[in-house]
Amino acid sequence: MSPPRRRPRVALALALALPSLLVLIQQQALQRQPPHLQRLANAAASSGPAALQARFSRPMDSASLQSASALQPNLSHRWLGSSDALLLALTAGQRLKQPLQLRLAGRDRRGLALQPRLWHWDPRPRLLAVVPVAGGEQLQLREHDGSWQPLSPIWPRLPVLEPLGDGSGVALASQDALGAYHLARIPLRQRNLVASPQRLGPVRAAAPQTLDGRALMFAHLSSNRRGDLLVQSSSSEGGESRARLWRAQGGSQALALAASGPMRLLPEGDAVVVPGPEGLSLQGLPPRPPRLQTLPGNRDLSAFCPRSGRALLVRHWPDYRRSLELVEPGQAPRQLWIGSEALVASACAGGGERIWALLIDGTGQPELTLLALDRRGKLLRRQRLTGWELEPGTGLSFDPSGDRLLAALRRLGPIEQPPAPAQAVLIDARSLQLQPLQRQVRQVIWLPAG
Repeated sequence: MSPPRRRPRVALALALALPSLLVLIQQQALQRQPPHLQRLANAAASSGPAALQARFSRPMDSASLQSASALQPNLSHRWLGSSDALLLALTAGQRLKQPLQLRLAGRDRRGLALQPRLWHWDPRPRLLAVVPVAGGEQLQLREHDGSWQPLSPIWPRLPVLEPLGDGSGVALASQDALGAYHLARIPLRQRNLVASPQRLGPVRAAAPQTLDGRALMFAHLSSNRRGDLLVQSSSSEGGESRARLWRAQGGSQALALAASGPMRLLPEGDAVVVPGPEGLSLQGLPPRPPRLQTLPGNRDLSAFCPRSGRALLVRHWPDYRRSLELVEPGQAPRQLWIGSEALVASACAGGGERIWALLIDGTGQPELTLLALDRRGKLLRRQRLTGWELEPGTGLSFDPSGDRLLAALRRLGPIEQPPAPAQAVLIDARSLQLQPLQRQVRQVIWLPAG
């Protein structure tokens, strides 16, 4: 009688062991599979000209990626990180003048080879400009080959422009004939990273999307690298200033923030810089818990640096002098320059290794001067931009991939004559030499490669 009793136990043991056996077989099969690339995307470069973020199905050997992968043109680069997420970063000091080809190859930590694959990559930003045209103003984009294309309808005025930090679009505020502001967002499709045999392509723009149907008395826009958009505005109905955060993933929420001036989202996206009567404060954004840090003094935020937590501030002194300061995490602001000239714009590379400041001095026909400084405030180069002035309300915009600055400058003429239209001007970040693009503009700024 024992064999019949044993059969149900054996069957039960096999039934219980079978799932574990199947899992073991699957694990062994997966272990023998080669790694594959799950995602490759442009990444914000904090120090060098450009970077790519790669995610693999397996933890990779970064040394094998370094030796087996190749860039054409042959630019110096490094693979940073560990496990299955790594960053391909181009070494600082190099200029990109054409698209790149990346042959991606290497091995995982088990020694299994990644299937080699060819990618076409162009991390260079494009130039966005508000251009005066017949009937008003229009948003236009300059491609890498020098051609221009319109991105928007023609509006009476287009005074506010903010490219989304992830390159997915442009937010703007147009102004009608009565002076009321209207908010819109123009989605953009970029093809800056494609697999062979595909090819890189021009930017494609969708129709403008209305953000707020009400007529506004004023509007200020700020975006971060995630593509979120902060809108400060007031309507003619209530008149009170309000702030609303539009998420890149969709949806929006009102923010209970009171400010004495324009607010700016941190590039990393988890906080906002708020000017107030007591100084500048850094306030966390939901869903993070409330966080408040305050820097006292009469200061304005001038520009963010690419590296996290670094920014340039303009401090106003009681004797009417102004100073430029570099702020870094956990440190008091470091003064880089102080003087009686008007400091109208600044820009920053990396974590503040190089800094540029535009100064205006004199009355009647003021003179424009561009300074290049290091992180300690040492003067690297000084260039008088004789015969030029900055278009009011505009600033400097830095392109690390080409090591160049962008500005809207006007040629000075006789005082009794109306000012000449501004031009889009590229500035070599090392020599500070100007390259006018012969395009009349109201504003210019770089569109990040998305």
